[in-house]
Amino acid sequence: MSGDRLKLEVREREDLGSRPSRRLRAQGLIPGVLYGKGHSRAIVVPERDLRTAMTGPSGLHAILDVVVEGHATVHAAILAEYEQDPIRGTISHIDLREIRLDQAIHATVVVHLIGESAGVKTGGVLSLIARELQVEALPSNVPEHIDVDVEHLEVGDVLRLADIPAIENVTFLDDPHETVIATVSMPRGYAEIEEADAAAAEEAAAEGAPEPEAVEEGEPSDIISEE
Repeated sequence: MSGDRLKLEVREREDLGSRPSRRLRAQGLIPGVLYGKGHSRAIVVPERDLRTAMTGPSGLHAILDVVVEGHATVHAAILAEYEQDPIRGTISHIDLREIRLDQAIHATVVVHLIGESAGVKTGGVLSLIARELQVEALPSNVPEHIDVDVEHLEVGDVLRLADIPAIENVTFLDDPHETVIATVSMPRGYAEIEEADAAAAEEAAAEGAPEPEAVEEGEPSDIISEE
């Protein structure tokens, strides 16, 4: 759970726009916005400090004690959203959202599949369908990730949200019966091979079957016995 609280020191920024933001990134600083109730402020945070917060025990769901330079107030916040450079993979922008620790929040949590499926051991392919799930919980109860056991899945099985155990103090927001977590199927082309083999077997069986006994032709009087 994301009960860990990490201090994150930021400072306000006045120069907005893409050009000033590029200059900040070149200095190892990440531009962002801290959203509060009814207000927001543009901020900048050292990339090193941000990465430390994001890679801690609670991952992306850590509760951040945000302190703005020159102010004593501590803002409890979470990482609401972040952008990455598509080429370098570095963080380019963040959105922090102030929260109340006694009020539930909505969060997106990553799904981790645990174990080797029984169907995979017999040649099947395990597919993760729902990579993330929407949950509602108090900030301190939001899980870092959701572990789903798939060892029991056989070929042809479909694992839905309704099939996984409930998590204490966490409410799933996705439809439990419509949300597919994982499936196990045979490799592409395997079904066609099985069908072809079955058709060939049927054809071979038909060719080897004895032909029906022929009935000699003759006059009706020769075939129909007299009473």
